[in-house]
Amino acid sequence: MHEWLVAASRRLAEVVGDGAGDYVLTQAEIDDLLELARVAAHESGERINAPLLSYLVGLAHGRHGGDLADLVDTAVGKRI
Repeated sequence: MHEWLVAASRRLAEVVGDGAGDYVLTQAEIDDLLELARVAAHESGERINAPLLSYLVGLAHGRHGGDLADLVDTAVGKRI
């Protein structure tokens, strides 16, 4: 991850009392999230949908777990 993102993830972990390792993204997660943002921004016609949809997918993942790739696919309409 880019150093700025690493620093931000460490700050988040610290403020909520988690370990920094809990906020490390795998390359597969990075790829899935970037695809989610790309689709949300370009196919919806509104760039502001990218961070909002990313937040919603993160919220669903945090609350219910499961496979991030499946949630991304569901959110962009690949799986229903």
